Amino acid sequence: MLAPPLDAHQTAHPAPALDVGRVRAISIDLDDTLWPIWPTIAKAEEVLLQWLALHAPATARLFANTDALRAIRNQMVHLRPDLEHDLSALRRESIRMALVQAGDEPTLAEPAFDVFFDQRQRVELFDDAHDTLAFLSARYPVVALSNGNADVHRVGIGHYFKASINAKDFGAPKPDVRIFQEAARAVQVQPHEVLHVGDDATADALGALGAGMQAVWLNAAGQAWPHGAQPHATVSSLTHLCRLLG
Repeated sequence: MLAPPLDAHQTAHPAPALDVGRVRAISIDLDDTLWPIWPTIAKAEEVLLQWLALHAPATARLFANTDALRAIRNQMVHLRPDLEHDLSALRRESIRMALVQAGDEPTLAEPAFDVFFDQRQRVELFDDAHDTLAFLSARYPVVALSNGNADVHRVGIGHYFKASINAKDFGAPKPDVRIFQEAARAVQVQPHEVLHVGDDATADALGALGAGMQAVWLNAAGQAWPHGAQPHATVSSLTHLCRLLG
């Protein structure tokens, strides 16, 4: 997710110095940090449409492209704010609503979602993701910390992680400081001993700072930092992160 441009009314604070010697554990975001998310979602929506064409043809006609599927999913975000932290439930309920609107059987939402979810796990990692995870996991306990619904084991990277925490299971999304604190507890360190890495300036970097962690912002697109308090470091790639810690 790209950060918004720096607001003219915000005052940038000097960036704190990264203290590598203090780091005893790493927490890291998944979507758009280890792989690009939107190509993954687009492919999953295409596979979902193909399944609907076979099993719920009225729905496939009414929602004939991925833009229509995404629109009804976004509509569900407004209808069910209580599901903000559970992207699987949001997607499942949006499929159910599409089926109802088209006059198809709403119980098809479960198998339809399973098809979508299976494809959603078939991510294409950034070229340096495996090397980075190998580098980090050889030096620190690593925790996956995500608002999304990727399963690190189904993706094929579970062996790099000591723990994997997502907003659905925890019950609150980043930037809520409690989910960052849970990441520290999962590997039995204090929050100030964790370095969090992620692409989202607010959910990742600002959330980690609020939890008392050190934060590295992965800013591949070269966006302006949008907040006052700054991360301890900004990197343009995962390889850059390894050089920073090496």
